[in-house]
Amino acid sequence: MSVPRTDRLAEQIRKEASEVLAREVHDPGVGFITLTRVTVSPDLQLARIYYTRLGDDAARASTAKALARVRPFVRRLLGDRLQLRHAPDIQFVFDQSIAHQARVEELLQEIRTQETGQPDDVPEPGTPDDSGR
Repeated sequence: MSVPRTDRLAEQIRKEASEVLAREVHDPGVGFITLTRVTVSPDLQLARIYYTRLGDDAARASTAKALARVRPFVRRLLGDRLQLRHAPDIQFVFDQSIAHQARVEELLQEIRTQETGQPDDVPEPGTPDDSGR
């Protein structure tokens, strides 16, 4: 089964946008971000670029403002590189899924600690360690 055009375009946009943000954008507010995924509307008019960034809420807000500033520049370069008749309008969206995943892992760790009475990284008494004793 072939991959739909929107999926191919989304992956191409993700690769090219990563390249543009890393090499062409010289705004220090953008910082180090990771593009996690891209969704493209069925009519190819809108591309949502999901990103994540380490740091607190202030750093995240700063990055969002910087991405809003560079959005027209990135769109123009994407249009040139992708050779589309009409470059899709782009939106940068902070990807909450990474934060949710970290929170789930944290909750699971708390549950394990409550059940066993000790953290995961400490072996339970009576279990052999790596030395074979």
